[in-house]
Amino acid sequence: MDALRLAFVWPGGGAEQEYYQFAEATGDQIKIFLACSRVGDTGEGSDHDIEALLETARIDWITDAAKRSVCLRPDTVFWACTSGSFVVGRRGAEEQINALQEATGVPAGSTSLAFAAAITQLGFRRVSVLAPYPEPTARAFVAFLKEFDIEVAFLDWLDAPSGWDSAAMDGEMIIERVVQVSQTSADAILVPDTALPTLSLVEEMERRTGQPVLTANAVTLWQAIRLAGGNTSYAGYGSLLGGQ
Repeated sequence: MDALRLAFVWPGGGAEQEYYQFAEATGDQIKIFLACSRVGDTGEGSDHDIEALLETARIDWITDAAKRSVCLRPDTVFWACTSGSFVVGRRGAEEQINALQEATGVPAGSTSLAFAAAITQLGFRRVSVLAPYPEPTARAFVAFLKEFDIEVAFLDWLDAPSGWDSAAMDGEMIIERVVQVSQTSADAILVPDTALPTLSLVEEMERRTGQPVLTANAVTLWQAIRLAGGNTSYAGYGSLLGGQ
């Protein structure tokens, strides 16, 4: 069987190694290519601010990056950014995907829409959220989920001003905050932000909380593999990618 070829439009941050490590762990059944997209900034390194994110979400920036991946013959093109997709709401996120498909000729997705798809597929309706963003951006994610009739029972945020700040966060601290969030009754815990390295932490999070934990890079891989026609059963990355 030929390897699945996944092209990710990448907004920067420091967690891209997770994708390569995952692909390598599959025995090269998956190949991942990153095409960097431009990122909005308020001038103070605060790319998690709403104003900056509305620039990051620009369709022309995203499609320009995606077009650079076409020569690599991807099976899917994916906007691997949570905040740069939910910031424009459900309709805006769907317009991004339609534009990506038109620009590349292959199925497309985004991290925010992957969160919604995973929650729906698993039959969940009530979730808790640990967001690394400042409060206004964290609340924008809650508003996005509400458009899919997903209730957020509890929200916590970590005030990281940028993706680079998210990437520098300590893994054990993230796990401990997820455990705190789990005290609220919910079907699952969501941890957005593809710049936050969490793929290797998901199983420990689920072990300590006793709940499914959906992280940005996990849902990105899960949905991208499905769009490419692959199977999503990979041990060691939590219940979602494990096909449970």
